[in-house]
Amino acid sequence: MRLPSTALTLGALPARLIALPGVYRPQADTRLLSEALSHEKLGPDTEVMEIGTGTGALALHAAGRGARVTAVDVSWPAVAAARLNALRQRLPLRVLHGDFAARTSGRRFDIVLSNPPYVPSPRARLPSRGAKRAWDAGPEGRDLIDRICTSAPALLRPGGVLLMVHSQMCGADTTLDHLKRAGLSAQVTARASVPWGPVLRSRRAWLEDQGLADDGEEWEELVIIRAQNL
Repeated sequence: MRLPSTALTLGALPARLIALPGVYRPQADTRLLSEALSHEKLGPDTEVMEIGTGTGALALHAAGRGARVTAVDVSWPAVAAARLNALRQRLPLRVLHGDFAARTSGRRFDIVLSNPPYVPSPRARLPSRGAKRAWDAGPEGRDLIDRICTSAPALLRPGGVLLMVHSQMCGADTTLDHLKRAGLSAQVTARASVPWGPVLRSRRAWLEDQGLADDGEEWEELVIIRAQNL
């Protein structure tokens, strides 16, 4: 079903970001998550972690509002891009390469952000290099989403907030159930409808065959999940 498209603008995202080859450029999902972040209280005492930083756009949004920010990505080109963009924006940003859980083990944050890979893929094995790492997420699109849900209680301080964006194709209700079972309060706080991009269009037959998309569907609903550690 086609939904009215929410007007999305760059808002607080830094302009003229460097995006090296293979690094995910800020798109509608990035802007929707940036808008959600703009409603959270940030300051010098706020510690933020972003999972899968890409160009660093969201991490730099938080740093620009005074927060102390750690950004993590498994892609070396993304790490390089985020560091370059932090230098260009003259904002303090700690950028780490590797798995988010391993690189932040033992640390807790006031806010955890993520625009994770969430596009369902006919390949069960996740890509280990290249641009597809930014969107391919297993047959249900939930490989990293489920890990984030499981890890959230250990990553968040009491009262800390997880903000995550993903496609409704992955099942917002499933994400809410996982987070609630992990002991967090969780809800969908925003939605936006955007046209299918080239990746979804290239997988149309497979998505329809899997029951993940209706015949002839052309619009994707994005959701913001906000979860809080009680």
